Amino acid sequence: MPADVAALGYEEARDELAEVVRRLEAGGTGLEESLALWERGEALAEACRRRLEGARARLDAARPADEQEQG
Repeated sequence: MPADVAALGYEEARDELAEVVRRLEAGGTGLEESLALWERGEALAEACRRRLEGARARLDAARPADEQEQG
């Protein structure tokens, strides 16, 4: 994953991914640009997936602590 993509927060990566998808769906780009956009989109989607998995892991880790406090 490119360093600039890894440094993006979830919302930034999601917004850029939406823009990449919009540009690809609109067409009008050459093959090289389309391939570059596709690769960028793949990296952005992976960054989003990792961020969401990290958030899920933090929530799962916090859940037992919350249950102990309530019990």
